[in-house]
Amino acid sequence: MRLRSKIKIPNLWCVSSVDNLKKAQLLDKYRGEKIKDEPETQKLNIHVQVNTSGEESKSGCAPGEELVSLCRSIVNDCPNLHLLGLMTIGAIARSVATTTENENEDFKLLVEQRDLVVKELGLNRELELSMGMSEDFEGAITMGSGEVRVGSTIFGQRPAKSEAKILA
Repeated sequence: MRLRSKIKIPNLWCVSSVDNLKKAQLLDKYRGEKIKDEPETQKLNIHVQVNTSGEESKSGCAPGEELVSLCRSIVNDCPNLHLLGLMTIGAIARSVATTTENENEDFKLLVEQRDLVVKELGLNRELELSMGMSEDFEGAITMGSGEVRVGSTIFGQRPAKSEAKILA
């Protein structure tokens, strides 16, 4: 499904994986078209994805200036978007080691980045944190996550990519 058709989905409330300005601009453009056609439509909430683990296999913008710049552009130049918060998918090894007593370094970095963005942009509101999955959700909640992804706890583990098949 292309981005244009996704943004027109009724009741789409948030996109939690914006990691570059091009995505933000396209979301803003298409949400603006929807708002023009249906004025009761609200701005689209956005979580900017941050690559807190530094893994090349993970999506997300880099912490620091790249993150601040992207968030600034969303706030200042994307009138149809609302910067709701930041999200991360941390390193698996850190997730497994996370407990309510043992802080996850990826989560700690996301908290620091949230505070940096709020300060640098002069926001007078808190930004949400979206972090944590089935393995580490308790630690994520302890560190302030307002949203966790617990799909494997509910649906079970995904099969390996090599086992993926298209069902007719």
